[in-house]
Amino acid sequence: MIKLSLVGIGSGNPDHLTLQAIKTLEAADVILLPRKGDEKTELADLRRGIVAEVLQTTPKVVEFDYPIRDADSPKYLDGVNVWHDALAQIWSRLIADHAGPDAHVALMVWGDPSLYDSTLRIADRLLANGLEAAVEVVPGITSLQMLTAAHAIPLNALGAPVMITTGRQLRDHGWPVGVDTVAVMLDGLCSFQHVMDQDTQIWWGAYVGMPQQILRAGALADVCDDIIETRAKARDQNGWVMDIYLLKRGSKALA
Repeated sequence: MIKLSLVGIGSGNPDHLTLQAIKTLEAADVILLPRKGDEKTELADLRRGIVAEVLQTTPKVVEFDYPIRDADSPKYLDGVNVWHDALAQIWSRLIADHAGPDAHVALMVWGDPSLYDSTLRIADRLLANGLEAAVEVVPGITSLQMLTAAHAIPLNALGAPVMITTGRQLRDHGWPVGVDTVAVMLDGLCSFQHVMDQDTQIWWGAYVGMPQQILRAGALADVCDDIIETRAKARDQNGWVMDIYLLKRGSKALA
């Protein structure tokens, strides 16, 4: 039976790898390493650097090109499901071509496989399609943890809940009901513009945990334009940007 390890690697900073992550990658027979186009070659380079500089043993590395999700699909989830099916087919082919029936295969996953990442869902597709495999998850530092650490702030107010959501949800539905603290991921359109209450604070970060980390914080009304401009410049300079932010509103905004 194949052993499939999904290994959280945080931002790709070697300092963020746990000992469990390192040991799991070293024990693998094959590491599948995705490439996401010329603009994001740095992301593949970070994974290559972990293999070359951190691991004491070097497993076989098999690189593959990520399929492009159809962003114009009329229904967002339909487009995502087609994309995941394509990825599952690629994984299945690579495992068949490069791993024996009892091989240990590993993939490095940004952040943690459990938080707004689809690696586990793709693995489920492999199992549903008949691959005999035991799936192992090795947790990693999430971008949300890196954001709160970078700003040296607590995630939650005392005794209060937190909502973790996406930019799409914030744009389409506004501020979530029943919470004063909202963490927003997967937002390419600066959706905080849609919740511009005067008492809202924002803590924003791009490339959190990486050498080019950028941070902004303050009253949303005061720093909104600066964040939008800073994000656009960073994307132009690097060819890609990964960012995340925390919003708090009301009298508990700074609690």
